[in-house]
Amino acid sequence: MHWYEKLNQYFPIEEMKSKEHMELLLKEKGDVYHKDEGPYHVLIYVEFDEFVFIDYLFVSKESRGQGLGHKLIEKLKKKDKPIILEVEPINYEDSDTEKRLRFYAREGFKHAKTIGYSRRSLATNKVNDMEILYWAPRDESEETIYENMKKTYRLIHKYKDEELYGKPFEPVNEALSRDEDRDKDILGEI
Repeated sequence: MHWYEKLNQYFPIEEMKSKEHMELLLKEKGDVYHKDEGPYHVLIYVEFDEFVFIDYLFVSKESRGQGLGHKLIEKLKKKDKPIILEVEPINYEDSDTEKRLRFYAREGFKHAKTIGYSRRSLATNKVNDMEILYWAPRDESEETIYENMKKTYRLIHKYKDEELYGKPFEPVNEALSRDEDRDKDILGEI
């Protein structure tokens, strides 16, 4: 099965970039946008000088629980940079959301409690609320994570969005926000 089909079957449509978008990023932004693929996994990530952003991490059902996800995360941790990712909040009707959060908590990720992230899916026109998780080897601040997330949104998520989808994603300052008083910890819920 093609790597995009694996991702498309696992991730909700609201979270998926189009195949054309991802292929264009791999081709035109190949210096920072990377694909690590094996028979049982697909890892799509962005690596800038100052941080790594995990766009998609898929481990096949038949290989879950065998340490493959841990090995992939360890490979990224060896880069000794903060690692950032988007994750959907717990949905008690979908047990994968809780398993995913538990996995990242075991891997030492923290929830960026002060960062809000909400964007309209161009595929469904539905507003999709996401949470930001991060791993910080030098205890980087949430302000730093926020700035890095804004860079990812601008340079990766919005890359040629209007050309690819016929309309643009929201501007970065509408999709991402930072509020010191936001007191929600999704990792504390699991």
